Amino acid sequence: MSDDTDDATGDDATGGDGTDERFRDARNRLLDALRESGRVQRESVLEALGRVPRHEFLPADQRDAAYEDRPLPIGQGQTVSAPHMVAIMADHLALSPGDRVLEVGTGCGYHAAVTAELVGGEHVYSVEYHGDLANRARDTLSRLGYDVHVRTGDGREGWAEHAPYDAVYATCAPADLPDSLVDQLAPGGTLVAPVGDDSQRLVVVEKDTDEDVSRRAEGRVRFVPMQG
Repeated sequence: MSDDTDDATGDDATGGDGTDERFRDARNRLLDALRESGRVQRESVLEALGRVPRHEFLPADQRDAAYEDRPLPIGQGQTVSAPHMVAIMADHLALSPGDRVLEVGTGCGYHAAVTAELVGGEHVYSVEYHGDLANRARDTLSRLGYDVHVRTGDGREGWAEHAPYDAVYATCAPADLPDSLVDQLAPGGTLVAPVGDDSQRLVVVEKDTDEDVSRRAEGRVRFVPMQG
């Protein structure tokens, strides 16, 4: 599952991309453009994008466009996020190695791989509504060396078994933010998700150490609807 945005704002990857300089050069051009745009503040996020072979997660007929900064179809009516959107969300989450992260909407697994580069794959738990997508993502992540935990289920319910999470994010838009996702956020944690129907905003939720919750809306975005 995934998105696109209106105004929200390497070298070889883990698992490798062979010796295909075309993909490597295209990925480097993308990273240069993101740096120049000023929309991504954390160099660690850009370095993580630079290590993930986006083309490996895409259907064969979409791979030539892998390093264009736009969403691409992945089947089941879903899309993989534009790289800048993945980076913006990671920026907001301020991820560190060892953080436990919940992702709602595995899609093809690309966003989970970027998160895994930042925190370690064994700390990433991802829920995908579509069984076929979940299976393909699990296989791709495993093949590339990412130990991300993926299950098929209703993302609105989160994954309570492994809560609380230092960070939670959604790659699909609920009309209203599910309480379960906020409940599974650890004190001191951050949640980032697109929220809304026709008009969506990127919402950032922070829970302080007293478990008081604050919420702010960032730029307008456009994501596929959350299923379930």
